[in-house]
Amino acid sequence: MRPFGNGLARAAVRFKPAAFAGTFIALVLAAAIVSACGILLESGLRATVPPGRYAHTPVVITAHQRVGGREESEPAPDRVRLDASLVATAARTPGAAAAAPDLTFPVRGGDAALTAHGWGSAPFTAAALASGAAPREGEVVLDPAAARAAHARPGGRITLTTADGAHRFRVSGIARTSPRGRAGGDGGPGPTVWFTDARARALSGHPATVDAVLVRPRPGTTPGALAARLERALKNAPAARVRTGEGRGAAEEPGLEGAREVLEGIGGSFGGVATMVALFTTAGTVALSVGQRGREIALLRAIGATPRQIRRSIATEALLVAPLAGALGTLPGTGLAHWWFGQLRDKGAIPAGVELSVSWIPLVSAVGAGLVTALLAGLAAARRPARIKPGQALGEAAAEPFRPGVVRTLLGTAALAGGCVLSGVAASSSGEDAANAALGVVMLFMLAVGLLGPFVARGCAWLVGLPLRAGRAPAVLAAANARANARRLASAITPLVLAMAFASTLVFLHTSEDHATAGQRREGVVADHVVSAPGGLPADATARAGRVRGVAAAVGVLRTGVLVRKGSGDGAWMETASAQGVSGTGRALAAVQDLDVRTGGLDALGRGTVAVDAGLASSLGVKVGDRLRLRLPDGATAAPRVVATYGRGLGLAQVTLPRAALASHVTSGFDSHVLVRDAKGADPAAVAAALGPLGEVTGPGGYAAARDEENELNAWANTVMAAVLGGFAAVAAANTLVMTVLDRRRELGTLRLIGSTRRQVLGMVRWEALLVVTAGVALGTAIALATLVPMARGMTGEGPYLPPLTYAGFAGAAVALGLLATGLPARAALRHGR
Repeated sequence: MRPFGNGLARAAVRFKPAAFAGTFIALVLAAAIVSACGILLESGLRATVPPGRYAHTPVVITAHQRVGGREESEPAPDRVRLDASLVATAARTPGAAAAAPDLTFPVRGGDAALTAHGWGSAPFTAAALASGAAPREGEVVLDPAAARAAHARPGGRITLTTADGAHRFRVSGIARTSPRGRAGGDGGPGPTVWFTDARARALSGHPATVDAVLVRPRPGTTPGALAARLERALKNAPAARVRTGEGRGAAEEPGLEGAREVLEGIGGSFGGVATMVALFTTAGTVALSVGQRGREIALLRAIGATPRQIRRSIATEALLVAPLAGALGTLPGTGLAHWWFGQLRDKGAIPAGVELSVSWIPLVSAVGAGLVTALLAGLAAARRPARIKPGQALGEAAAEPFRPGVVRTLLGTAALAGGCVLSGVAASSSGEDAANAALGVVMLFMLAVGLLGPFVARGCAWLVGLPLRAGRAPAVLAAANARANARRLASAITPLVLAMAFASTLVFLHTSEDHATAGQRREGVVADHVVSAPGGLPADATARAGRVRGVAAAVGVLRTGVLVRKGSGDGAWMETASAQGVSGTGRALAAVQDLDVRTGGLDALGRGTVAVDAGLASSLGVKVGDRLRLRLPDGATAAPRVVATYGRGLGLAQVTLPRAALASHVTSGFDSHVLVRDAKGADPAAVAAALGPLGEVTGPGGYAAARDEENELNAWANTVMAAVLGGFAAVAAANTLVMTVLDRRRELGTLRLIGSTRRQVLGMVRWEALLVVTAGVALGTAIALATLVPMARGMTGEGPYLPPLTYAGFAGAAVALGLLATGLPARAALRHGR
């Protein structure tokens, strides 16, 4: 009998398609999840950005935008820059015709946000004068958009605000750029202004470094040849990267590394979990489908079919159903990937030039994964009925046996023990270590539920069935059926547990962090007024606020991130920590922010010092008096001395440094806020009115609202992941429930024949559905809590926060799903039975 010529398998699929409908749906959904995550992963690995401003520059030198060694590297929070001396080195390289520095930083012209460069880069980026002359000291060149926004023309004067304050310049000319010469190739970031190179370096806040070095080869020298010579000339600058061709786009867009991290994180890390859940659920559905045909397999054994023929038939069925289901599943999977990618781009997580990569690799992988899963699950489910004697097979087909395999029981027990141990480890850890340990808890407990399903189902049937056995006939019959059919019950409970556990873990992790963050921020911001502006505030705004009558303290806050190194040896890794640079003294800071100091004191905060969140300090193993080794936003190394640890790092910032320590290491040196504390007896309304010219003046809630924007992407990502995983598991649960009810048509018909009314039969089915849903919700909640408690305590220092309405919505959705997925097919089966 040939594997693909198995007439029995073809006949089963052809004449009994309903028996394979559940398997087909599960395989389609699994392929959709796997292919979508695979497409995102491949897009992250292949992500590139076409050159925009650098399209007319043959060779570009930039710094590598990742910090740390090969194994522990992490994208820098801000742009990593090059030493300005490399411009001269590049210009002296044989084959180089000219080299120029390139700087990009924000400035403001009135209410308009402008992007600034040095004029030396103009010839390399297709920027040319349309009128007027090149800028000299005290002069600027504007593009038409900037000139319109500032109502300026050559010969006129313009006031521009940079990070260090307002400056007055003469407009020397108007320049135009080609469409392709603008950033991103689509019009750029907005109006543009050019200073002299010296003035641009001074105003950028980091005069000793440049964003890039632009190089043009001599006639007869190819960009590739010049790049090779530059690499040799820059061998003493290990961070420098020489780029040509499409690599120039990555040089122009430092956010590309972050986009790759996001796509690889979703497609790889989340995709791995999603793939495991999808294949795990699919395997259960396939096993249920094969188990429901135990009577047919027993009859085949009774008429002489050999175990090998039975296995070959099951394998052929998988080969007939799985490839078609997988191929169909890749269509919605591709659509899901496009939607996901578009949302990430709209939210700013992916630069505009990055495109979604769709190739045959993730699609074929999704089809192959479904095929292998269906094949292995079917063979495993058919192993016992194909091996035992025909008479015994007929007996087991008539009454479900309760004989979980020894290997399955041992593996399930090991997974349960591992989950308990790992939960204890997570509970005894702190910070991100607790979160990392807790990530495996949910998977181990889910594996335990799947492997020990019959035991779990029988225990749930006994416990939940206690009140049912005291009820009326339908409830009593439902409890008896649940106890007698533990395997069938387990197949229905497992997907519900999956849906509840994963949706609750992902959603309530965010609500717990958000709840703790809001509480810390509410208690930590004790300023009377918060001053902010859309583009940020210049450094002199703090001094101006401090001179307002009735102000006791004014502190500027520059928000950014730093990198800290966790672990040691080969297991070390870099991790981003939120940071704030504050102006003024520690005493002034204490007047506007209550950081909840645990050790040390803020009075000592100054040059060469740092204050650290207590949880972060604990995970790094540092205390007051130690040196905290970190990487500043642009990757520069620093080792300030710890003078204080505090408890509200989640709501405010994990690392607090003097503003001067951060200002020269960020692209935008504008303060995000100025926090103001009124003097005793001052009129708050009068102070607020006097602060009005600096920017928008609000109460402490203005600080909180701005801070919340930083968490939107993470919250959205968690919600989408919960929707994808929870939605898939919910559909799988409904699919399983429908399969189990349709398989009981003979049983339901028999109940009608012996005198049960239609209402009694439907009541029994509803009680069984409620039993299944109650068990699934309870187990899913328990697994979610076992994961959330250590994770939330490690990340926030508090227990998890479960919004009652959200949790009630999850539980209500599960109840509605269970009742609909059993009630509708039961009614159809009873109608058909008449």
